[in-house]
Amino acid sequence: MKIEIAKTAGFCPGVKRAVDMVEAAAKSGVPTVTYGPIIHNHHVVERFASMGVHQIDCWEQAEPGTQVVIRSHGVSRAVYEGLAARGAVIQDATCPYVRRIHTIVEQADREGKTSIIIGIPTHPEAEAIAGWCSHPQVFEDAEALEKWLTETPERQKLPLIMVSQTTSTEKLWKNCTETIKKLCTNCEIFDTICNATHERQSEAAEIAGKADVMVVVGDRKSANTKHLTEICLRRCPRVVQIERADELSPDFFNGCTVAGLTAGASTPAGIIKEVYATMSEEIKAAEGKEESFEELLNQSFKTLNNGDRVTGIVTAITPTEVQVDVGAKQAAYIKLSELSDDPNVKAEDIIHVGDQIETYVVRVNDVEGYAELSKKRLDAAKVWENIEQAVEEKTVLEGTVTEENKGGIVVSVKGVRVFVPASQSGQPRGADLSAMVKQKVQLRITEVNRARRRVVGSIRSVTEEARKAAQAEVWANIEVGKHYTGTVKSMTSYGVFVDIGGVDGMVHISELSWSRIKNPAEVVSVGDTLDVYVISFDPEKHKISLGVKDHSCNPWDTFMNTYKVGDVANVRIVKLMTFGAFAEVVPGVDGLIHISQIADRRIEKPGDVLSEGQMVDAKITAVDEEKQKISLSIRALLTPAAEEEEAPVEE
Repeated sequence: MKIEIAKTAGFCPGVKRAVDMVEAAAKSGVPTVTYGPIIHNHHVVERFASMGVHQIDCWEQAEPGTQVVIRSHGVSRAVYEGLAARGAVIQDATCPYVRRIHTIVEQADREGKTSIIIGIPTHPEAEAIAGWCSHPQVFEDAEALEKWLTETPERQKLPLIMVSQTTSTEKLWKNCTETIKKLCTNCEIFDTICNATHERQSEAAEIAGKADVMVVVGDRKSANTKHLTEICLRRCPRVVQIERADELSPDFFNGCTVAGLTAGASTPAGIIKEVYATMSEEIKAAEGKEESFEELLNQSFKTLNNGDRVTGIVTAITPTEVQVDVGAKQAAYIKLSELSDDPNVKAEDIIHVGDQIETYVVRVNDVEGYAELSKKRLDAAKVWENIEQAVEEKTVLEGTVTEENKGGIVVSVKGVRVFVPASQSGQPRGADLSAMVKQKVQLRITEVNRARRRVVGSIRSVTEEARKAAQAEVWANIEVGKHYTGTVKSMTSYGVFVDIGGVDGMVHISELSWSRIKNPAEVVSVGDTLDVYVISFDPEKHKISLGVKDHSCNPWDTFMNTYKVGDVANVRIVKLMTFGAFAEVVPGVDGLIHISQIADRRIEKPGDVLSEGQMVDAKITAVDEEKQKISLSIRALLTPAAEEEEAPVEE
């Protein structure tokens, strides 16, 4: 008999994020509530209630100043507005996959398109999505969708988009997609089933196909758990959906060879472990396996040897030792000095009577009938074993930098000193490594010599791997118009390079500001955080062009709404040329004062009369709307009665 458990069982990233946010909010000391149940699992909701975090069901119930954590399913736009009006502090735990759907339907609504949502109409996620568009249409299956489209044929010609609740099944989505493609020619389709859901459903189907019995763990209100059960029922003869381990029965596993176990995205890991343990016990009971009295008797008389690892139960704690029952003929105890590395620790602080403890046998005295044990030495041995295993498996470990050493730094990993050469520190050559002291770092162990107690590690290999992963993520999801929050890494005379998550993109100087600037340093510095968007990209050349200017607030529009030909404007001289001077009329819009229009006399160069930064009055003599060029004249104000030469429009 074996139990096969799904690797994807339990919290998905979105649910974990939501739970972690509530945990943090509960510990902040600020009164906190959740908008609706934070996830579809009443055990989690009840645990948060015991921490003082209760739920509200409408924004009117929010008290001013209270932290309101938005549930992972998301809420409508009206709820955000209502909470803001109440003066609540919003902590948004909406799943990022769900938030993306909100953005899609909101944009479609602005474009006059009707949003079709595939999901359960009464499910909070579907309700939230519908709350971001004007005329949503929510359908539970392809039949309902087809009925809506055919009962009024004009609907088939409407500009439509179609999205799905993130927890829908692939089969349902496929049926709906086929229906919409068959009947409509003007529908944009967005596959919004989250990857985690797809993987969970695929793995559940695979395990169910091999199992005699399938157990699905999750809240009965959870849509994704319900879908998992439906998928398993198509592949396995016996399927049971439970919320807790105590719902299992030994009879359910009669005649079972392989049992499968999966869980919904809102099921805590603790409940899954509890179910797994109970399944193991129930399967054992169903098979009628019991240890014989002889086996138990032999175990009670096992002999201890120096160097053995044994597990026992703490039976007593005295001022000098901890007594342990290890199931052997010798009495066993741990001296307090062998319990912990901390000389100030009290036994009662780390262990209690009835606790199970794993120890190392230091010495056995068969004559007097006792054995000396050590937890401290076993812990040290385990650390070294973990270090050695980390080398073989290339595991990433975490440690704290304790000191700068000759040629590198020392990192403490679970009490073991790990030397990291300067070249592997992840810092630029010549950097001050002392600045890393007390920092937590991630590293890989590259060399271990247990006999010499020498361990060498690399931080660089981890950071490079993380950077490559981040780069792959950027290139996989980049698109024109997408916004990023990046960091200015370097500057040139023609622009700045911005890190948008492992990949650098360039912001040309013309995209940094609407105003005319000579050098990027006038508006940004290395290390600054910038909100940027993608103008263009070339995956083959690994080049990305970024923009900063908000084109929704075009200064040219401001100029056109403020001035007309013949108006006089107070302008700032921003640049002197041989043929004239450029002047800022409004921030971001310059006009040209031709050299012939600077003075009421002939001048050799503009600098004879003007200087950069000077404020002067100038008349707007011409505007080229198509090319967005402006001609200005100071001369026209100096000799209003004279015949004016028409100043050329800026070229």
